[in-house]
Amino acid sequence: MTEQKVAVVTGASSGIGAATARRLAEEGFEVVLTARRSDRIEALAKEIGGRAHTLDVTDRAAVDAFAAGVGRVDVLVNNAGGAIGAETVESGDPADWLAMYQVNVLGVLHMTQALLPALRASGDGTVLLMSSTAALAAYEGGGGYVAAKHAAHTIAATLRLELCGEPIRVIEIAPGMVKSEGFAVTRFRGDEEKAAAVYAGVAEPLTSEDVADTVAWTVTRPPHVNIDLLVVRPRAQAANHKVHRA
Repeated sequence: MTEQKVAVVTGASSGIGAATARRLAEEGFEVVLTARRSDRIEALAKEIGGRAHTLDVTDRAAVDAFAAGVGRVDVLVNNAGGAIGAETVESGDPADWLAMYQVNVLGVLHMTQALLPALRASGDGTVLLMSSTAALAAYEGGGGYVAAKHAAHTIAATLRLELCGEPIRVIEIAPGMVKSEGFAVTRFRGDEEKAAAVYAGVAEPLTSEDVADTVAWTVTRPPHVNIDLLVVRPRAQAANHKVHRA
């Protein structure tokens, strides 16, 4: 009997992370859910037959301890991330920039470094980074987030070069406008009105489930197929700065 494959999903307590955990469980993976909100991941793990581990990806000691005890890992989905604020570069708070860099960049670094031995040992490992179209093009008011996601994009590209010839794929998924739980609310520091305005007039922004589908598709391709970069936007969004609003 073939041993069940294991997928680790960071930031799995809500939004794209939670949807990805559900989707990978449907694909037959045993899913290890990590996030800081224990109650949420424990409930979801129970729902999908997975394992929950409370984890802050910016805490390297905690990440190393997690890696030491997790066992088999076939897929790592580096999903934990987020944006804080929409100030200009001139008025941005360096503390916000640092917080975004820590989770979007160093969090990816910590998890990837810690789990590469297990991914290599699987004989067919996949590292997936959830970046953003912000990783590919700048926009006003997005300086700190854009900088962090550009860094994550560079990690994916560099890691793919460095692992060439090894049995590990490196995939990057860059979503555009996604109406996911909490993202815009967090960005606007709890201001529900500003968060809602992001999606105003857009008939069908992407959902977390839409992005989770792309994750499932990429990681279930035959082992020799690597989806280097997949950009996914709603039909109403032609570019970061070009959105059709009714």
